[in-house]
Amino acid sequence: MPHVVPAFSRIGEENAFAVLARATELAAKGRDIINLGIGQPDFPTPPHIVEAAVKALRDGHHGYTPATGILPLREAVAADLDRRFSVEVSPESVMILPGGKVTMFATILMFGEPGAEILYPDPGFPIYRSMIEFTGAIPVPVPIREANGFAFSAEETLSLITPRTRLLILNSPANPTGGVTPKVEIERLVGGLAKHPDVAVMSDEIYGTMTYDGEEHVSLLRYPELRDRLVYLDGASKTYAMTGWRLGWSVWPKPLYENMRKLAVNAHSCVNAATQWAGIAALSGPQDCVREMVEEFDRRRKIVVEGLNRLPGVSCITPKGAFYAFPNVSRTGWKAKALASTLLDEAGVAVIGGPDFGVHGEGYLRLSYANSAENILRALDRMGEFLETRKAA
Repeated sequence: MPHVVPAFSRIGEENAFAVLARATELAAKGRDIINLGIGQPDFPTPPHIVEAAVKALRDGHHGYTPATGILPLREAVAADLDRRFSVEVSPESVMILPGGKVTMFATILMFGEPGAEILYPDPGFPIYRSMIEFTGAIPVPVPIREANGFAFSAEETLSLITPRTRLLILNSPANPTGGVTPKVEIERLVGGLAKHPDVAVMSDEIYGTMTYDGEEHVSLLRYPELRDRLVYLDGASKTYAMTGWRLGWSVWPKPLYENMRKLAVNAHSCVNAATQWAGIAALSGPQDCVREMVEEFDRRRKIVVEGLNRLPGVSCITPKGAFYAFPNVSRTGWKAKALASTLLDEAGVAVIGGPDFGVHGEGYLRLSYANSAENILRALDRMGEFLETRKAA
């Protein structure tokens, strides 16, 4: 057997895809499975975006593009950020990448090494910790607490910074909790980071267009004092229902941009050309499709929260962003992962156990309401019947 370097024994994965595979396997055997596990909009990509990709192919855009992305798309990203956040971003600081994960991978790779510490949200997107461990750095979880509305605490976050801290990862609106950190807390954090000028920040804002109840999404791009050490992560997957297109973008400080460009050349050369032209149509075209999708998610969010709070032993605070609910199931008597697994096998409902998102995820499940209201109601009925009749093993 060939020798593989030890780093690959430390790499993890995103269990939502394992649950998706299991749900697909059961469905192939004739089971009626309702999937509330995967974080993927159930809407088709808007037609004008699809048509832009088709036109690009017909117009002959079949070749390599610059590793940084085509200039018209980088300009469209910069214009969109100005429209949404009233911030000036140079297209020369924008990088077009095949999905959001590439920005995570690259940023963590730049700052992760043995002995270094990287702070990340817990519960949080599992790839953060996986990549930190892959680099040999020390993962330091920042607790994301239900009592705090699943917003991060600036005070607690800052207290975890040590002389070995190289990178702080932030995510709001958040996966898996749906938490949105309010402006006052973000400003406390930004103020406190002034004492730690050598700590880089990666702000994962992939769900930035999805907030509810008048909640404001506050981008870290709005704070000039952070711009020389901030990596901003965004993309088309969630906002424009383009998960399979693999189109992400990020904004980099000048000293890091060239590192990212070289890494792109080594790793993937460029994002495919037609997808980039589709991205221009997404950002520069009508945004009604985004508003309509978010309005529908809001309707489903209310159905999910109301339904979960009627289930025996379950409570759920109202998520303020993204398309996830993170109900507390500790009073059911079940361990979270065992409950998630048994719900899929016996009730035909796919959800994700909280511990798949970190040590602070025990006692919770993640449900995605990126599924139809009809399916959500059916899933809630099945979960209620299961919890009424099936006691924890």
